[in-house]
Amino acid sequence: MTATRTRSRRTSAELSPEVQWYLRERGYEIPECTPLVRTPEPRNVKGALFDPERVDKVIRALRLLPHTQGKWAGRPFEPDAWQVAYIIAPVFGWVAPNDDGELSRIAQYVFVELPRKNGKTSLGARLMMYLAFADGEAGAQVFTVAASKDQARHAFGPLKQIAQASKALRDGGVVAKRDIIEQPATGSYLQVVASVGDLLHGANVHAANVDELHVHKTKDVLEAVETGTGARAQPLVLIITTADDGRQDTVYAQRRELIEKQAKGTSKRNPAMYGVVFGVPREADPFDEKTWKAANPGYGLSVSRAYLASKAATAKESPADLASFQRLHLGIRTKQTTKYIELDVWDRPVNATHVIEDALRGRECYGGLDLAATSDLCALALDFPAADGSHDVVWRYWTPEDNIRRLDERTAGLATVWVRQGWLRTTPGDVVDYDFIRAQINEDRARYDVREIAYDPWNATQLVNQLTDDGAEMVKMRQGFISMSPPTKELLRLLREGKYRHGGNPLTRWCIDNLAVAMDAAGNVKPDKARSGDKVDGVVAAVQALDRANNRPAPVRSAYEDEDRGLMVV
Repeated sequence: MTATRTRSRRTSAELSPEVQWYLRERGYEIPECTPLVRTPEPRNVKGALFDPERVDKVIRALRLLPHTQGKWAGRPFEPDAWQVAYIIAPVFGWVAPNDDGELSRIAQYVFVELPRKNGKTSLGARLMMYLAFADGEAGAQVFTVAASKDQARHAFGPLKQIAQASKALRDGGVVAKRDIIEQPATGSYLQVVASVGDLLHGANVHAANVDELHVHKTKDVLEAVETGTGARAQPLVLIITTADDGRQDTVYAQRRELIEKQAKGTSKRNPAMYGVVFGVPREADPFDEKTWKAANPGYGLSVSRAYLASKAATAKESPADLASFQRLHLGIRTKQTTKYIELDVWDRPVNATHVIEDALRGRECYGGLDLAATSDLCALALDFPAADGSHDVVWRYWTPEDNIRRLDERTAGLATVWVRQGWLRTTPGDVVDYDFIRAQINEDRARYDVREIAYDPWNATQLVNQLTDDGAEMVKMRQGFISMSPPTKELLRLLREGKYRHGGNPLTRWCIDNLAVAMDAAGNVKPDKARSGDKVDGVVAAVQALDRANNRPAPVRSAYEDEDRGLMVV
């Protein structure tokens, strides 16, 4: 079919007459889901044609690459109508004469943004297989670009499974090895890379799939891939990603902004660049099923209503979970770092109940020590777990004398009040004197039954060694998602249930008000010092202490304490 030259005014989100014709002719329904952002199809490029046979070829090839996981394992892969309409047909169908007069793909740089569970990884993997071994390119060098070595290993596994499961690939001489999939007869291969160094020097890139651009910290690998395509007749660099957290200084943000400008026509049109973004406006109701359907083109197919309903229910529990739901499942660039504990929850009378330290004398307790900023604030939390599952918590804070003026500026003069009232202790000079902390901890060890003290090993070696020599049980605790998420979530739960008595400590309240958390794709959370409003050391110490309290050994009961056992006489 030759492209028609209709000049009707169309929005970029609308499908071209050529793609609509293709969908109808091939038995696909026109998708109901409309992209939030979409660049125009390259209909107006000089000599542009829409070639349906090229689209047919891609779809036939994809069907020869079976599913390898879950309930669909072993069945042919069948692209959804929306994938054909907004990705496969516009990218592979539009061609124009190149400098040699041969028809080649117009789209060379493709950006696709989708919420999770819409099949982006599955489609991206199979398109790379097609480009490596069925695109008619001799010696095709094709790469899947990951952001880290771990992500690269995770990405290569499914590729290898597809290659091994496809009879068509095996019959074509394609071999899956430990870290590369290759076709010796043509010199073509598919490989996963995670850095510029992983790319062969001077690699002649035919195609690449940049996986999850929002987690790439720099643009080095993307630039290396895109600049490595110069010698190919019709290269294709595909970015398939989810939304980021709204930062403006990332490689993702730069590319997303470029796509938006192309879609709006506010930058010079580059017909080689094609982008489509699925999502909803920021003001959309996150709990309305219509919103879920609008954001997810695979709604009812790859992503179910039940799945999104479950995620939405979790999102109602906290601002952090809501931000994650909006970003990962609605395509809204909402910050993952957000207020996690609301002050009204923290301030509930049952939580702010006065904690009498003398009444805790001799009680079993667990500590958390945060020494992250010796020139600003250091914190120790002591967590006293009770038999009913509740916790009494007290804090110790230290700051250098020279820091009080700066701290007063950030707290509207409260720092001086905290020192006067005994909530905050100062040490001479411009850095915290660890001898004061050591003395206080040993004093608390003499007063209470301090079983363990958790600490972040960064910048704590000397004091930890000294406390260990003093007889304290010091437990190393890294501040990553795996270790920090369970106690951070538990802290929120205890506060909501009125089982976390903090005594109204005003300095800790300030830290709570500053607190923002980071959340990963799996829903794990941790305090985020870099993006919190100010210091959160007291919260970090409390989370560490709570972790040790929750992981304490269960008490050993004597058989004679069991009321149901009775007394046995022999």
